[in-house]
Amino acid sequence: MNNKEIQELVKLVNELGVKEVNVEKKDFKLNIVGHADPIVSNVAPVAAAPVMASPAPAAAPAPAAAPAPAATDNAGGDAADDNLITIKSPMIGTFYRKPSPDKDVFVNVGDTISVGDTLCIVEAMKLFNEIEAEVSGKIVKVLIEDMSPVEFDQPLFLVDPS
Repeated sequence: MNNKEIQELVKLVNELGVKEVNVEKKDFKLNIVGHADPIVSNVAPVAAAPVMASPAPAAAPAPAAAPAPAATDNAGGDAADDNLITIKSPMIGTFYRKPSPDKDVFVNVGDTISVGDTLCIVEAMKLFNEIEAEVSGKIVKVLIEDMSPVEFDQPLFLVDPS
């Protein structure tokens, strides 16, 4: 399934008002969740997202059995960064730090977060997906500028879990 087919499917789901559509193929799984109020919605990370990423000659889509992690341990870095957790984008889209232009940001550097707290929004194909914390801790760094495009698995925040 290519990017255009996925966009057409999302458009059809929105037009028909369908609550949820699941598509499973041999090498990927796609879950589209529609809502009555499309301003803010929660969408689970989709293994098909690498298909829409910028093309790479030897790129292969992630297997359906391996869900995309939203928070993983920080790989590399100096000794001070070894205990930091990197929260990554579960999808391609546009990163927003605020729920709307006239509201305050969800989190700032130094804020303490808990599991389930909304950290940001990633807009993908006119769906606004709240990205929630999967770890508790303190925001050490925001790695993306507001209203910037993000790629699948791109680091968004550094969190100190201690």
